[in-house]
Amino acid sequence: MLMGSALPLCTRGQLSTASSIEKLEKDIPVLMAKADVPGLSAALIRDGKLVWRKHFGVADAETKQPVGDNTIFEAASLSKIVTAYGALKLVDQGKLDLDKPLNSYLGNNYDAGNDDRINKITMRHVLSHSAGFPNWRPQESAILPINFNPGEKFSYSGEGFVYLSKVMEKITGLTFNDYITQQVFIPLKMTQSSFEWKADFKERQVYRHDWLGNKSFRWEGPGSNAAASLRTTAEDYAKFVIAVLNGQGLKKATWQEMLKPQITVNEKAPALAWGLGLGLQTTPSGTDFWHWGDQGDSKCYVDANLAHKNAFVYFTNSANGLSVAYELLDDALAGNHPALDWLNYGRYNPDAKNFYHSVISRGADSTLAEFRAQKASGSQTLNEGQINRIGYQLMRAKKLDEAIAVFEQNTRDYPASSNVWDSLAEGHMTKGNKAEAIKYYEKAIEVDPGNTNSIGQLKKLRGQ
Repeated sequence: MLMGSALPLCTRGQLSTASSIEKLEKDIPVLMAKADVPGLSAALIRDGKLVWRKHFGVADAETKQPVGDNTIFEAASLSKIVTAYGALKLVDQGKLDLDKPLNSYLGNNYDAGNDDRINKITMRHVLSHSAGFPNWRPQESAILPINFNPGEKFSYSGEGFVYLSKVMEKITGLTFNDYITQQVFIPLKMTQSSFEWKADFKERQVYRHDWLGNKSFRWEGPGSNAAASLRTTAEDYAKFVIAVLNGQGLKKATWQEMLKPQITVNEKAPALAWGLGLGLQTTPSGTDFWHWGDQGDSKCYVDANLAHKNAFVYFTNSANGLSVAYELLDDALAGNHPALDWLNYGRYNPDAKNFYHSVISRGADSTLAEFRAQKASGSQTLNEGQINRIGYQLMRAKKLDEAIAVFEQNTRDYPASSNVWDSLAEGHMTKGNKAEAIKYYEKAIEVDPGNTNSIGQLKKLRGQ
């Protein structure tokens, strides 16, 4: 759907706004069909204004309910930018300080136990992912570990945003969702957004779908998660992106601080840094803020160029949602995409689906023998993440022996990856092979001592 009549030229690449819209409307259905993406909703921003938004496909592959104007998608980690924006409004109100320890507002050490480093963690650390927290604490653990000294390095963490939300609740006396509703959603007219499940979402929210296009599930539980539970529409989220691009709702100095590099990601990604709650990438086209969302079987992405105020956001109800990101961003914004290179989801690869069906029809042994031969000849295109995903799909299909064989192949090909050992351990644990599960979780921790999932699973297996 076209929003308005003016079609200015795109200043970040060769495509005009009209050409971008034409390419998106032509390419999106083709990409969705190839990548088994059931539903998608997208919005295009030019010069700080919404010029196009459109919906494609279905919210539920079984009922064929179409995606429409009121269809709700999961924002996943795109939630974090909204949380950061809401927290920065408290900075403008003098209720929060970017560099004051957060536990001084709570009056306790949160869930960090006796680790005194909690006294050094600030809002700036949390929003720049340098607090020292893991992404998520070990399963069923009351203790939130601090893995390194605050400010030492970048390490992505959802737990930090949950911690910050507890501080925000303490300061405001409101639930997190009520505060965000009052300070963000209402002022920006985001009428279809919520961090909490709402009754009317039952008929409106998409279901997640696995990488084969099969319906999986959706989360309808109570409560909110500041790092991941935002439900919204492409048009609503576009309103938020426009507000950030224009500095709406924040003092100029605070807005500038939000968009200023706070910490580099790592030496292998020199074009990437983190601001306050959002990723930053520098390319010949200037600086963009960006973020990805990955809720397993639903994925989304936003990219916004600061100089020209051009942006694109899209939501999917598919595990394959980020495998089409390069093509969509090429249509919408052109230019380079170092953030996508760093995330390393890759482009959609039909070989993965063929491999899976081969295991089902021919068995793991013959499929893997052919895989190894292709790998030796240089003709095999599947990577670690794709093979790992196939293993989990086999587990879902109750093909545990086949899944374990696939996971084993990944450990041979990527022995320096903690994740492949963790997956192999989970395969054995699911089958009831306790000794093997312990062995491989130990290997995963040996490769990466910070693998919190392996640490938690190992404790459960040992009865600790």
